[in-house]
Amino acid sequence: MSTTTLTRPRSPLIGWLAVTSLMLGIFAIVTSEILPIGLLPAIGADFGISDGTTGLTMALPGLVAAVAAPTVTLTTARLDRRVMLCVLMGVLAAADVLAAVATSYWIVLISRVLVGLTIGGFWSIGAGLAGRLMPPHAVGAATAVIFSAVPLGSVLGVPAGTFIGNVAGWRTAFLVLAVPALLVLVTLILLLPPLPAHQVTSPRVLLDLLRTRGAAIALLATFLIVLAHFGTYTYVTPFLQNVTGLPPAAVSAILLAYGIAGIAGNFLAGKGTVTRLRSTFVTCGCLIAVTTLLLPSAGGTTIGAVVSLVVWGLAYGGVPVCSQASFIAAAPRTPEAATVVFTSAFQATFALGAFLGGRVVDAFSVSTVMICGGLTALLMAASLWSLGKPR
Repeated sequence: MSTTTLTRPRSPLIGWLAVTSLMLGIFAIVTSEILPIGLLPAIGADFGISDGTTGLTMALPGLVAAVAAPTVTLTTARLDRRVMLCVLMGVLAAADVLAAVATSYWIVLISRVLVGLTIGGFWSIGAGLAGRLMPPHAVGAATAVIFSAVPLGSVLGVPAGTFIGNVAGWRTAFLVLAVPALLVLVTLILLLPPLPAHQVTSPRVLLDLLRTRGAAIALLATFLIVLAHFGTYTYVTPFLQNVTGLPPAAVSAILLAYGIAGIAGNFLAGKGTVTRLRSTFVTCGCLIAVTTLLLPSAGGTTIGAVVSLVVWGLAYGGVPVCSQASFIAAAPRTPEAATVVFTSAFQATFALGAFLGGRVVDAFSVSTVMICGGLTALLMAASLWSLGKPR
């Protein structure tokens, strides 16, 4: 009897509940990672630092996750994946509590390092488990459910966290976020079956993947579009408050609209990647370019800001699924390796974008960073359309 059969839950209901627990775990991780977007001014004011310096709370987790994705996956390749997922979710809960009680900005950054460790390990391991939890005919749907956590983090997590932060303080938002992490830990313990090492990813497999033309194109496209997005979106709250002139409550509402559009974009892009992967990815890049380039002028009014953020959310909702699909297409026989490379590339660029965006904001203005991001997204669309043409 195969390992896959031994590790599959006994009933479809338990299988779907296990998949849902993974989705909720990634949801808690995504929310923890991007929560500072809505709380950036409050965190900076508490410690007396600039928006650009506070942006390190966004850059640091991505940098750590980029290293943790291959490191954790390779060093724990022979350990039970259920145990690893539970340990990582416990680390996430501890990180959120540490941020809530931090007495200095350095302690906040230490908590963000722990968040990055969780992102790299949990995402690389958990995102590829659908095939071990569900029968073959349901693997595609289960994978879509797991990745729906990404836009859901923007739809529910960030607006809810921003609202709590505005009402009760940013520390309370992080403390509250530790609760779902603990609940997910319990559900993982109860619902996941033992998941012994099934497919061991080696450094050679990763290197072979990186040598392919398809992976190189996927890396370039992911680098440019994620750099453009997080170099700008990290500082969207200061933009909406300082340029558009919106109060915190209105900012939360716009971020909610952005997230809802992101869910729609996720499912639309998911359908598009089946038959028109390159065109779908290019379209996402073009829409992000247009909205960020126009935002400094259109964002001067509430209507312009709302329309721009909704279109932006619709476009970015398709980016993770397009990027992941690009890496999978480059390595259809080694999906775990493809997921590791995707996670590492995505998170490294996430960190770089947030860091460089902060430098531009501090040196020039939040409107300038939007223009820089728009030009980068335009470069992504042009390069992918050119390089992605079949030979």
